Amino acid sequence: MAKTQLNVRVDETTAEAARRQAGRRGMSVNRYIEELVKQDAGEIGKTFVESAADFMKQYESVFAEEFDTETATTDRGTR
Repeated sequence: MAKTQLNVRVDETTAEAARRQAGRRGMSVNRYIEELVKQDAGEIGKTFVESAADFMKQYESVFAEEFDTETATTDRGTR
């Protein structure tokens, strides 16, 4: 994958924390920041899946009634 340079300004305390944390993990600051962003971006997907699961749980009885899931499960088991 092609790389793009991104310049950011942070205070010295934040810069030192990034250097320290990257060093603890045995990686460059660049790689450390890249991993943090990827993890943060992944949270969006996780939040979406959790919200969808909550929605399905909340409306489980409606879906069961609409699609008669008990009968469908029984029918599948007999095939």
